[in-house]
Amino acid sequence: MTDRILRWGLLSTANINRAVITPLRASARNTLDAVASRDLAHGQAYAAAWKIPRAFGSYEAMLADPDIDIVYVSLPNGLHAEWAIKAVQAGKHVLCEKPLAISLEEVDAVAGAATKAGVVVAEAFMYRHHPQTLKVKELVDGGVIGKLQVIRGGFTFDISRPDNVRLNPALGGGSIWDVGCYPISYARTVAGAAPAEVFGWQVTGASGVDETFTGQMRFANGVLAQFDSGFRAPQRMLMEFVGSEGTISLTNAFKPGLNEQMSLLHANGTTEIITVPGQELYLGEVEDMADAVLLGKPPRISLADSRANVATILALLRSAATGKPVALE
Repeated sequence: MTDRILRWGLLSTANINRAVITPLRASARNTLDAVASRDLAHGQAYAAAWKIPRAFGSYEAMLADPDIDIVYVSLPNGLHAEWAIKAVQAGKHVLCEKPLAISLEEVDAVAGAATKAGVVVAEAFMYRHHPQTLKVKELVDGGVIGKLQVIRGGFTFDISRPDNVRLNPALGGGSIWDVGCYPISYARTVAGAAPAEVFGWQVTGASGVDETFTGQMRFANGVLAQFDSGFRAPQRMLMEFVGSEGTISLTNAFKPGLNEQMSLLHANGTTEIITVPGQELYLGEVEDMADAVLLGKPPRISLADSRANVATILALLRSAATGKPVALE
């Protein structure tokens, strides 16, 4: 198994695909074999442009091909669970773009199908595999900033086109699903716990999805977190971790690259700049899948972890709709 080369298929021609094409070609254990489109001519043109060996004229056709080992699901949010399940039922391992699903019922259905088929399914939160994120977790867990007290995060960018799929409620649109999921995931990861209670506010746009969302999370271990996400602000990708003895600040938290720098403010008022030798952003999730499939290692992002993130987002949306805090089990 360790000598096997895993053959990947891209389920759709979405723009996000280009993020995994480079690491797939850089990996010794993975290779990009095919792309599927709902239109064969479009798929063939895409394959030619990106030098992908094969193209399929339907998603079903690629799933039926026995030579495909892993499927990368890059469809709109509302279609993730449906096609992840179809891929699993076809015997494929799946790397699914975040969010894995937009309901707990969907997450459970994906997990159930994966268990039955004996395949690996992982959510593609690429930042979780990057050395910068691992270093932050190491510093916090090691007590470098003392007792963790407060976490702050923000992920925003501006959407100019009204037909952007992120604004479509039928396809799981909204800023919290698209980018708010990142600071929520980061806070949960570093806090090392699930939120006990959340409160959210949202500003909805013409389509009805949240175009701005702000939220708070209270963790059972006493950590408090605040975040914002949005489609009507300049690009920001910030995280801050405040402890009793120091603060870690990141200005490029979710799309770090090579030699990223983080700021560590010590209790004595001095600031230390820590440089983290990085890697190609999406390489980590590709190699994590290879470890899981070829070596039997558990994926860094478990389905239970993904379920907890979806549960937190749903609770925040429920709070924003009702104007009341929502407790999580």
